[in-house]
Amino acid sequence: MSTPTAGETDEQVSDSERSSNTFLGDVWVNFVRWNIKAVRNRFVLFGSLVQPIIFLVLFTQVFGHAVGNDLSGGTLNYTTFLLPAIVIQVSLVTGATSGIGLVNDIENGMFEKVLVSPMNRAAVFIGKTAAEMVRICVQIAIILVLGVILGAEIKTGILGIVGLFAIGILFSLWFVAFSNTVAVLTKDQESTIIAANFLQFPLLFVSSAFLPLNALPEWIQTIAKVNPITYGVDAARAFMLDANVMEVWNVTAFGGIWNTVVPAVAVLAVLDLALGGVAVYMINRASSASVK
Repeated sequence: MSTPTAGETDEQVSDSERSSNTFLGDVWVNFVRWNIKAVRNRFVLFGSLVQPIIFLVLFTQVFGHAVGNDLSGGTLNYTTFLLPAIVIQVSLVTGATSGIGLVNDIENGMFEKVLVSPMNRAAVFIGKTAAEMVRICVQIAIILVLGVILGAEIKTGILGIVGLFAIGILFSLWFVAFSNTVAVLTKDQESTIIAANFLQFPLLFVSSAFLPLNALPEWIQTIAKVNPITYGVDAARAFMLDANVMEVWNVTAFGGIWNTVVPAVAVLAVLDLALGGVAVYMINRASSASVK
């Protein structure tokens, strides 16, 4: 610690030192804090690790028996078809819980302390989001291992595994931002949970997650074309099947799986940037008085 100069108090020196934190330093502090908080909440930690297992087993048993061998003339098993959808689903659910954690901070006064600190507001959000990404990666790893045990085949090998992780993370970012925005607006856990569930579950069933689009009613196909879940699932499924699976757009410029992956990633990236900007704006706009 520096020695106070004439006319400068210890408190002023302390404030000056705190305000000299780097952006990456602020990101790291928030990243570590949210990871520690997640580990200490054993119920949430256990639930987040078991949840993807339940999703995969239940959906393969329920939908798998119903679909039978109807996919690709019986050449594609349902577990392989479904696995990318479960990757996207766990990313969606983890994104929803992000806002609930922020509401908890608001209720116990921690968020107010963060607001009056000299930490960069964007770094606060990025650090928190990075911590959520760690949990999502662990969940995706569990899903992939269990999926392979149940008979799923990742036809693109290592590229497919990396691609599934990347798409899961990219997809989750927009919903993490949405969930945190709702948390700042409502400052209430029940409202945040209701808003997240109201959006995520209907969107899952009006997408290509559980069945090919051409097997769905026309009105659902219309909604699926503007549904972010469709783009996330299609990109993940392209890596899984080593095929161009996009039915929303007829893209031929990139070749092979990239005809699906490139436009899907572009759509998700725009959505991430837009909602991420809104989330940072809302955190910037918040004041100590507004969260009391």
